[in-house]
Amino acid sequence: MIDVIEVADRADMIINGYAFTKEADFIKVLNLNNPEKAVMIDKTGDVLETSMDDIEIQVVKRYWDKNKELLED
Repeated sequence: MIDVIEVADRADMIINGYAFTKEADFIKVLNLNNPEKAVMIDKTGDVLETSMDDIEIQVVKRYWDKNKELLED
């Protein structure tokens, strides 16, 4: 079972219920309202692995595109 509070605490950015956590070469995104839905994207926004449907992936990618400068080094 995923502890959403722990994920939210460790997240680098939370947008509209999606927790974005920066790792070395990718970004983990978890839907905090439905923790079974997650996606891993690379820094350009390409999907590496997911349990989300196509519509939700597009929503997450839009959030990422609009806010990725907040996580840049």
